[in-house]
Amino acid sequence: MAGRLIEMTVESVRVHMLSTQHVVILKDTERERFLPIWIGPWEANAIAMRLQGVTPERPLTHDLFAGVLEELGATIREVVIADLADETFHARILLDAGGRLHEIDSRPSDALALAVRTGVRIYAAESVLDRAAVEGERDAEDE
Repeated sequence: MAGRLIEMTVESVRVHMLSTQHVVILKDTERERFLPIWIGPWEANAIAMRLQGVTPERPLTHDLFAGVLEELGATIREVVIADLADETFHARILLDAGGRLHEIDSRPSDALALAVRTGVRIYAAESVLDRAAVEGERDAEDE
C-alpha cells in the first residue's frame, strides 16, 4: 500500500431515511473529517451490535472468522480502506500468521466488522480521503 495512511475510528452506523440504505461513518482522528461508506444491512448490524456491546447467542460470521484466526495463532494487525475505484471502496486486512505479514483483499464492511471485534486500528489511505471524505462542521471559534 502506497501513500500516507490516516487513522480513523468508527464514528457511527446509520440508516439513510429516504433510501433505507446503511452507511458506516469513519472519523479522521487528526481532524474533523468523515468518510461515509455505504454497506449492506447485515454488515451494518454486525458492526453496530459490537459497538453497542451486544453479544449474539451464537457467533456471527465475523465472530467466527475472528475466532478461527485466534485459534490458528494469526492476528489482524490493522485494516486499511486502501482504494476507491469506480465508486467502490476496497479494503485490506493486514494479517500476521506465523511471523509472516499477509495483505488480504476485503470489502470495507467486513474489514470494519473484524476491526471492531479485534480492537485493531483502522486506517484510510490519504488518497481515498482526498476523494471521498466530508469535512465536519466548523466551530464559531474557527471562523
